[in-house]
Formats: sequence, C-alpha cells, structure tokens
Amino acid sequence: MQSGIKASAELKTAFNALVSSPSQFALFATITSETLLPGQTIPSSSSFPADLSLLTPHLSPTVPTYILIKTDPSRADGYLAITFVPDAAPVRQKMLFASTRLTLVRELGIERFGETLFCTEAKEVTPEGWERHVRHLGTEKPLTEEERASAGIREEEMREGTQGMQGREMGGMGRGSSGNKGLRRGDGVEERVRGLLGKGEGELVVLRIDVPKETLEVDNVESGIAAAKLQDSVSHDEPRYAFYTYTPPGESEAKIIFLYTCPSGSKIKERMVYASSRTSVVKMAETELGLTIVKKLEGSSPTQFPEDVLREEFAPKQEESKGFARPKRPGRR
Repeated sequence: MQSGIKASAELKTAFNALVSSPSQFALFATITSETLLPGQTIPSSSSFPADLSLLTPHLSPTVPTYILIKTDPSRADGYLAITFVPDAAPVRQKMLFASTRLTLVRELGIERFGETLFCTEAKEVTPEGWERHVRHLGTEKPLTEEERASAGIREEEMREGTQGMQGREMGGMGRGSSGNKGLRRGDGVEERVRGLLGKGEGELVVLRIDVPKETLEVDNVESGIAAAKLQDSVSHDEPRYAFYTYTPPGESEAKIIFLYTCPSGSKIKERMVYASSRTSVVKMAETELGLTIVKKLEGSSPTQFPEDVLREEFAPKQEESKGFARPKRPGRR
C-alpha cells in the first residue's frame, strides 16, 4: 500500500525553479505532517565537486532528508535524488523516509531522475564519495533477472512499510545511556557482545529486535557451537543478528563474524527495521564495544552459512570485498 504522503505545491514549485534556474544546484526536501515540503536551496558554484561540498553543512547526523541535485541540466533526466537516512535517526523516521523515496520522484516526475541514491553517512555526499560512487558504477556487473526481481520486491516493501504509521508521533528512542536516537538496548546486550573479546572458536551471541518496543534484545547465547551446527542455533522464521567466533583454516586465533539473516516470509515492518538498523548494530560492536569484525555476511536463512561457506569466505582472495557480502549459493561461482 502507498503511504499516502504527497508532494506539496510548494515543493513542486521549488523543484521547477531548480530545473529552470541555472544558478541553482540542489534542493533539500523533508516530510512534515505527512507532506513532502521544500527546504534549503543550494546555489551553483564553480564546479560540480565544489557544489557537492556545499551540501554537508546542511546534513544532521540524526535527521533524515532528501536532496535533489542537478547533475546535467542538458539532459531531460539530468537530476539525482538522494535519500539521506543517518544511522542515528529515530527508527520511525528511517522507515518513513526510506519508504517515501519512490513517492518523491514519482510526484516530481520520475522521468527527470536518471539516478537515485540511498546514503547513511555525510561522507557519501561529498566530492570523494561521488568519485567512489562513479568508480563503483564503472565496475558494477549487470543484475540478473532474479536480482532485478528482488530489487522490485524491496521497493514494494518500502512502499508498504508505512502502513499503520499514519498519525503516530515521530519521536526518537533513547539508545543506551548515550541519549542517541535509535533502538533501545535491552539488558545484557552490550555485556554479551563485549564478552566475545578474546574468546575462542564457537562462541555465539544472537540478537533480536522487539519491533513494537523498538528494543534490541539478547535472543540466544551459546558456547562450543561448531560451524557445521551454527544454523541450528539461529531462528529460521524471524530476522536475527548474530556474532560468531570462527577460527579459519590455518589460523590459530578465532575471528568474529557478523551474520544478518532475514527470512523471506518475515513481516514487512520487521524486514525494514532490521535492514535499517544493522549498520548501527555493527557500529555499536566495533566502535563502542571494541570488537574487530572481520566478515559481515547476510542471507535469507541461517542454512546459507554452512561450514564450507565460512571456510570459503576466508580463502585467499586477490581483492577483499567490502560491506555486507552475500554468501554464494551452492553450485554457483
């Protein structure tokens, strides 16, 4: 279902001004009272990289926003729509802005936007971040039919995800004792995750999110779990985050792996909350609790992480992949 949010007449007027004015480079937009409204207009300067540098002062580490950018005014589709959703933003705002990003471009004219981006950090909206993005596009492989279908499903989930949110306050949630916005942390979460420091192979800490309470909780803690039995200790029916200590072949010390599983039959809201919170969970473990996570894997089921997949992940590679890697399917290379 659609979220019911529409672009205001003011936003449409402001965007048309961006299109027609050679002196304007970008337009910020936000959501207020279930309406898309215009924000700050950024003037053009000497060059595209210089123009990008003007954006970051207007970004907050806790407030989502949209940025409409003029990339090539000579083209009919020479505009870029950036959805900026920082990790520390309140969970409901994350969901609302993510699920409305397609509505935004449709309301303003989808034919205008040659590209859309989803960013979580201000450094992605810089000249250096843009260069990395361009290099990535140059090496990106074409999507398979299955991957295109999966992308379409994710878009539908985002459009449907705001059902039931109408009229609810968009307030943030306290996170630990720091006062940051995001998920609350339940009893024992930090202690259990921190307890993996220096441990040997087979230690497992599984976390879950109580979605109605917006709270990160300990789901399961086990010791002596062999890699071949890992799938038996993680839920097959609901999304989960898991931290697991694994000793790669030929090494003497255990390494910490982060696993994110999200079964295809999970509720839409669960899938959105887990997907939008996973980076924050990893940052909590690494930055606040001192863990060194050497692999971050994701899949739709814990059965996708048999021992041979973990072993293959640590096999020597010419170039190490970054970010969240999906495990290879059996029989596929």
